[in-house]
Amino acid sequence: MFIIKGTKTVPQENRIISKRLYDLKDKKRRETALKAGEDRAILLGLGMVLSSVMMYFVIGITMVHAYTDSAWTEETTCTVLNSSLTKYVNCTYGCGSDCWRISKYPCLQVYVRLNTTGRIGLLSLSEEMLEISSECFYVPKFQKDHSALRVLITNISEHVKMHQQVTCYSSEHQASILLNNIYKSSSVFHALFWPSCMLSGGTLIILMVKFTQYLSILCEQIGKVAR
Repeated sequence: MFIIKGTKTVPQENRIISKRLYDLKDKKRRETALKAGEDRAILLGLGMVLSSVMMYFVIGITMVHAYTDSAWTEETTCTVLNSSLTKYVNCTYGCGSDCWRISKYPCLQVYVRLNTTGRIGLLSLSEEMLEISSECFYVPKFQKDHSALRVLITNISEHVKMHQQVTCYSSEHQASILLNNIYKSSSVFHALFWPSCMLSGGTLIILMVKFTQYLSILCEQIGKVAR
């Protein structure tokens, strides 16, 4: 009777031990997979944070710096008073290696009046065009066919005449007035929007992983106390 009882107990204990070993191995596999996933998530979050910091740096030394240095920060409306071709300006264009030829283009001058102050001034297409020429509204890309340049400038002049009221940018310290200003506050906001989203997303991923790890450790401690 004792022999039969003993033979039934041993296989049962073996099954229990085998089940516990299997559970331990399965738990270890789950913990290993979970830790690998957490490590990848943290690396992803850190990569997003570092990328956003680099984007902040690039945008800061380019667009933000140009925006703070720009004098044309006052946005207002202008009334177009006159748009005419005044004179021809000589220019040079490349015709090969160490080869330069002379061409010319008509200078388009556009006079506008600021609706807020009544000040009259020359209108330039952008700050880049103003650096090239302080008198001409638009400076085309130089080419051999100056008649084609005249047609281009004439079309621009007619297009300007069709819009009597335009949005413009002025400055108290500059006589010229700009039609377009790429370094305005809305452009800076849009440039900083996506790096901010990336920074917030990367930080959120890292915080979520750390919070999940904290909850896992807390549950394990509670389980030990309950046992």
